[in-house]
Amino acid sequence: MHKTAPEPRSTSARWNDTELVEAASSDLLSLLTRLKTSPDGLSEAEASERRTRIGLNEIAAERPPRWYVQLLLAFHTPFTYLLMTLAAISLGTDDLPATVVISVMVVLSGLLRFWQEYRSCLAAERLRSLVRTTATVSRPDAQSHLPEDALTALDSKTPLLTARQLEVPIRDLVPGDVILLSAGDLVPGDVCLLNAKDLFVSQAALTGESVPVEKSDASPTEIGRLLDTYCSPLDLPNLCFMGTTVVSGTAKAVVVTTGSRTFLGSLAGHIVGKRAETAFDRGVRGVSWLLIRFMLVMVPIVFLLNGLTKGDWTEAFLFGVAIAVGLTPEMLPMIVTANLARGAVSMSRRKVIVKKLPAIQNLGAMDVLCTDKTGTLTQDKVALIMHLDLEGNECEEVLEYAYLNSYFQTGLKNLLDRAVLEHEDLTETRELTKRFIKSDEVPFDFQRRRMSVVVHEVFKGRDLLICKGAVEELLTICNEARVGGQVIPLTDAVRDEVMRLCTSMNEDGLRVIAVAVKQVSSQPNKQYGVGDENELTLIGFIAFLDPPKESAAPALAALARHGVTVKILTGDNELVARKVCRDVGLVSPRTLLGRHIDAMDDVELEQAAEGTTLFAKLNPSQKARIITALKQRGHTVGFLGDGINDAPALREADAGISVDTGADIAKESADIILLEKSLMVLEEGVLLGRQTYGNIIKYIKMAASSNFGNVFSVLVASVWLPFLPMLAIHLLIQNLLYDISQTGIPFDKMDEEYLQKPRKWQVNDLGRFMLCIGPISSIFDITTFCVMYFVFQAKTLEMQSLFQSGWFVEGLLSQTLIIHMIRTSKVPFFQSNASLPLTALTLCVMAIGIAVPFTPLGAAVEMVPLPLAYFPWLVATLICYWLLTQIVKSWYIHRFGMWL
Repeated sequence: MHKTAPEPRSTSARWNDTELVEAASSDLLSLLTRLKTSPDGLSEAEASERRTRIGLNEIAAERPPRWYVQLLLAFHTPFTYLLMTLAAISLGTDDLPATVVISVMVVLSGLLRFWQEYRSCLAAERLRSLVRTTATVSRPDAQSHLPEDALTALDSKTPLLTARQLEVPIRDLVPGDVILLSAGDLVPGDVCLLNAKDLFVSQAALTGESVPVEKSDASPTEIGRLLDTYCSPLDLPNLCFMGTTVVSGTAKAVVVTTGSRTFLGSLAGHIVGKRAETAFDRGVRGVSWLLIRFMLVMVPIVFLLNGLTKGDWTEAFLFGVAIAVGLTPEMLPMIVTANLARGAVSMSRRKVIVKKLPAIQNLGAMDVLCTDKTGTLTQDKVALIMHLDLEGNECEEVLEYAYLNSYFQTGLKNLLDRAVLEHEDLTETRELTKRFIKSDEVPFDFQRRRMSVVVHEVFKGRDLLICKGAVEELLTICNEARVGGQVIPLTDAVRDEVMRLCTSMNEDGLRVIAVAVKQVSSQPNKQYGVGDENELTLIGFIAFLDPPKESAAPALAALARHGVTVKILTGDNELVARKVCRDVGLVSPRTLLGRHIDAMDDVELEQAAEGTTLFAKLNPSQKARIITALKQRGHTVGFLGDGINDAPALREADAGISVDTGADIAKESADIILLEKSLMVLEEGVLLGRQTYGNIIKYIKMAASSNFGNVFSVLVASVWLPFLPMLAIHLLIQNLLYDISQTGIPFDKMDEEYLQKPRKWQVNDLGRFMLCIGPISSIFDITTFCVMYFVFQAKTLEMQSLFQSGWFVEGLLSQTLIIHMIRTSKVPFFQSNASLPLTALTLCVMAIGIAVPFTPLGAAVEMVPLPLAYFPWLVATLICYWLLTQIVKSWYIHRFGMWL
């Protein structure tokens, strides 16, 4: 059973497959009696009463929250709460500059995130596919009670009363309504067929089967036989399901279940409620708490050391608050959101709508892409790909006869007929219509599973009966076969060879139709029937497949080169899926079927999923279980699907991807919507996601390591100096200028080598990075202390402004320089250069930092101009800092195998 959200006015909101199976197994009289309806349907009064009692025919759906809720959620992150706390403390201590800076960062990041996601949600809503919103319902003119001869009336396919046909909104349908279906209709509920003619239904949205399935008003005996062979309710011929589409034919059906009690409704329940945590969520949370723990340890130490050594506890407290602000990368929410938003804008230019910003980074971290087969790897259309004689050779004659059969039939042409008529090799074959005249036809029916046309060949003056249909059925009416240009008796040996060839094509995932012909005597105005379909000559086969897209194989190869493993999750059968996998380059994929998955516990499935490429005959819950199993193995998993049956897996994946032509439920469940169903677009998204992550992590690492170095330097200075090495206001100005320089990071680029592999959050590496790289800046901070203390004699309280000005400039320039050191694993300025916006901002900030002590602003905050003799020392310090950082960087990469 599938869990769903509760239906407000219904006693049950579960898909009741038992109820449907019982309906399918019943004779028509029992079915109508159980549903308390008639062959002409319910009266308006009865339908209204049931609608009040049962509820509307609507499925669970999750709409975007209202704008003000989205606005509040944009600020719902651990780091935002930390910044808000620091802002409140700063306000309480009358530190207005710190309050303003922190508050601006929080507000800007929250508003940017809200605006991007809100715009994306609006765009996604506009993309909701337009479906038919009404159904044709039968209503009796008078109150209808089920008469004793109802079964006879149904068998004759004539109404008992004078019924009228009405178009009513789908949401108003109730169990017991009798509806009429025709080509193009959306099935509005789970229904049982009362009668049907040439009915083909596309169930791809529910099952993944690319070829439409035949539906008919099968007898209870036939249904019982199918159920004995473990047939799924979805495979029963007399049941149609909400959300499927009528491809051809007509039918009359009675509604059995509606709303959340339908199979579609059960799937819709999976998209309501809280989503599974994604890799991005886990990564940001881990980084946030690491920085918070670090701050909670270091700030009290700084506070106690300054209080004990200086004796001024108020000043020590204010300095501790300033250190807390300095330690905190307050630009983190802003930088993360700006990077993600810029990625979303870039993807929109590639016809991709990003509903949830974190999905950008999840794409970059993705190392496993699970994708549906139909319409993703394939063209989502049936194509005729083979026309063979009985020896397996290409045969134009077989194609010509198949074409004549499809062209001259007057019934509704199904997808197979259309594929024959659209075949690319028929440029000359279409001339046949000028050489043949139709005489008669024997229509298709589900018992015979074949159809015939009789044509007169003008130039040869002969009549031919051309029949095509299921191989097994045609073999029963053939007594000859054409082999090697000769007509021979259809012996058991020939029959076995025919079946061997057919089985071989079936194993390649092909749907095979046989073609047979015989010459008949010319009899004007003769009416041909089923009895004339005998003693035919079997001449060959036509074979159909949903062919792969031309772009599928190159796209999969490109994803593989970038470290993304592709796994196929399909509801289609194993043979068809294997054929498609081979065609797109997934050679000899290990396969796991849905029924095997049900027999596994979670641990067994995790192990099996790791090494399996193809999962076939899956139901929706099995797809979601596979996604969960892969995530438990440490993978970041994306899922690409557009069907109703894909909704649970889209919801469970780190990055759920759908298309604008997909089912509404799929689009509601997805984080990303593609306007073009192309894996090549997805590859671009993967690279963009890695670049986005790279820019985020470079900010985190440079801010965290630089801040750690500053605090370490402050600890040394607090023990050594009789005054504070820098005033709180100096720290705030320095942080503000440093933050401005980092606003160019979202516009930076990443080295090509960095984009070749999936990139995931490494919280442990961040802590290690801080401890290894942070102290480098402290070394040169201490050398600056020594220069100011011993060379410029800034060792007394009277000279503290000079000391503080010197460290302010050196600290700001070294912090700014570290941006270029950390942004690449290569040698900066020689092997890898930053983008123009980032370079310009850093140069600008460095110039401003040097100038501040010489300005009225510097004087206002107790800074003094620096002597010219200071600047050679500054240049030497920065060069040595650059060299040592490069040496440590090379060691770090060699030791730990990574940098960003």
